[in-house]
Amino acid sequence: MSDNVVHLHKNTDPAPVTTLTVVPEPAPAKPIPLWVRSGRAVRTAVTHDVTKTTARAMARHTLFVAGGAKIAAKRTWDGRTASRYERMFRAAEAAGNHELAAEWEERGQHFREARHRRRMDLLTSPIDAAKGVAVGAGVGIGSLVALGIVMAVATKDVTQVVTPLMATVKFINLLITVVRVVWGPQTLVIGSLLALLALWAVGSKQQAAPAWALPDNVRNGEGEPITPSIVVKALRDLGVSALRTAIKDMGDAGAGMLGPIRIAGCGVEVDVTLPSGVSTIEVQKRRRKLAENLTRHEHEVFITIPQAARTVRLWVADSGALDEPIGPSPLVTDETMTADYAKGRAPWGQDLRGDAAALSLYQRHLLITGLSNQGKTVALRSLALWMALDKSVQFLMGDLKGVGDWAMFDGLATTLIQGPTDEHVIQVTEMVEGAVDEMNRRLMAAPGTKFPALIVLVDEAQVAFMCPVKDDEGRFYGGSKATSRFFMAVRKIHNQGRAVNVLMWQGTQDPTDQNLPKLVREGAHTRASLALGTESQARMALGDKAVDGGAAPNLLRPGLDQGTLVVASSGIDIPKGQSSITVRTHYIDDDAAEAITDRAKALRDGVTTLTVIERDEERDPLADIAGVLGDAPRVLTRDVLKRLAVLNEDAYGGWTNSDLKRVLDDADPEIVYKSDGRMVVARDRVMRALANRDTDGSASTDG
Repeated sequence: MSDNVVHLHKNTDPAPVTTLTVVPEPAPAKPIPLWVRSGRAVRTAVTHDVTKTTARAMARHTLFVAGGAKIAAKRTWDGRTASRYERMFRAAEAAGNHELAAEWEERGQHFREARHRRRMDLLTSPIDAAKGVAVGAGVGIGSLVALGIVMAVATKDVTQVVTPLMATVKFINLLITVVRVVWGPQTLVIGSLLALLALWAVGSKQQAAPAWALPDNVRNGEGEPITPSIVVKALRDLGVSALRTAIKDMGDAGAGMLGPIRIAGCGVEVDVTLPSGVSTIEVQKRRRKLAENLTRHEHEVFITIPQAARTVRLWVADSGALDEPIGPSPLVTDETMTADYAKGRAPWGQDLRGDAAALSLYQRHLLITGLSNQGKTVALRSLALWMALDKSVQFLMGDLKGVGDWAMFDGLATTLIQGPTDEHVIQVTEMVEGAVDEMNRRLMAAPGTKFPALIVLVDEAQVAFMCPVKDDEGRFYGGSKATSRFFMAVRKIHNQGRAVNVLMWQGTQDPTDQNLPKLVREGAHTRASLALGTESQARMALGDKAVDGGAAPNLLRPGLDQGTLVVASSGIDIPKGQSSITVRTHYIDDDAAEAITDRAKALRDGVTTLTVIERDEERDPLADIAGVLGDAPRVLTRDVLKRLAVLNEDAYGGWTNSDLKRVLDDADPEIVYKSDGRMVVARDRVMRALANRDTDGSASTDG
């Protein structure tokens, strides 16, 4: 029992009994056979990355030679036969270009005629060659014999006649012997190696090897340039049977479908004329598969429909190029920049070709939508910042998010309401209704009167459309019915505002029929969309025409394509035949926006910004006049009237110069005076009159 362990267990029963338990020790592990360990080592060596890479490299370079031989053979065959002309003829015929097909047929016929003449010449060339050799040999031998005769006469030895001829024969024999001994084997080996090297070079350049044998970067397509063969192969493998069959039947393997591949910004652009029986929509709806066939991500391929019939335009980005940021906005880099509402264009960003994308805002209502946190407010704000650099432009602003994105417009906007509550919606609704009253006043003015632009801007407008609150008369502030106050005010501005430069700008998110009614979205002249979730939302944002023409904001990547917009507008340069354009907007942060608004404020005399719409209260005309004067030492009487009307349309909307003069004359006849031929209101005199009135009122009360 020396190999076992003995344990003693004492029983706790009343009658103690001691038991022995024998526990055997575990048997020692058996050694792993040598052949098993060798097999594991071999398997590890065979499956190691270095081994696989080396084997793939050896196979690749060997297959390059075979592929190069195949390519060289095909080129030789094309050069010796009329197959090239046949391919081009069938391609033109398949594309429906009968004129080009006839031209290639004629070229092929000329090639066959020339080849026939060469072959006929070969039939007589041996006889001609023999005659030439005989004549040449006769002349040479005669010359040598003549030389021998001269030598024989000189030496008086008749045997010298054949000496030059025999010397020539011996020299030629010696050359043949030297070449055979020295260069025979070497020439064969070197010639074979050079031939193999030439075939390898051809195969390597064309990557003529199976995909599994190619390097990882080539197999993954990273940085792979777009070539005609790659485009045709991508279209062939798209899964459209009619397209695949047509390409197979084309003599040029589909190359005739392609226009020239043009460099376009950070990518390339090519027009593809589809064969008969293939619809453009069949290519459009397979965008992801086409991108993968081109070794690109889906967001790096854009498909649009140009003006030419049965044609799609492909824009393919350089791999990773769209993930790189664009440069800063000219609004930030050029501190001397000003704006011209009527004739200028706002620098908004860059299109996919890398060209500057500038937007005309003249008499155009604007709608920008997209999912949350995609850059909508920054894109909308950059346009407002540019407009602010035109000192004639006026702003009424409502920010129904209320986190300070528009705070820098305090001192620029006549009204700035910020907040997400129902009370803020009521305030914004009354602001827009006040703009409607201003629009009606302008419409009633004398024909030909020029009015400055009034931008009525509502960010997060979906909050207003979804507001459930009713007014005292039972009308909803939100909704999309004829009794919905915000909806009807927006519609009225859409209908008639542009004629008198009263423009509606809206920013919304995640559009639906409820939070963005159909009549409102279709009333905008410029419609832009960031990333969206579905195609139906894209149609709401941009309209059916733009989406049918290739606009696809629903294919932008949320979170990754922030600030990238698809724009449908007559105010931006869109390539001929397209209905939309993709723009990567400049990012202007809050600090830069603050600096731009400071420049805009310096262009103005001073604007008093109202942050709440006062209603149904007793007005103090003199105090209100003092409030709208701002910091300017004097303000034109007509501007005072405008500001009072914006402050409270009900109280001051109908005021004339006579009403203003009456109130000011009662306070101090010297408040209103003429400066440079125009009537102005002196701010210090108004403040003094207001202070004197309050002092007099207090003294009377004390007495």
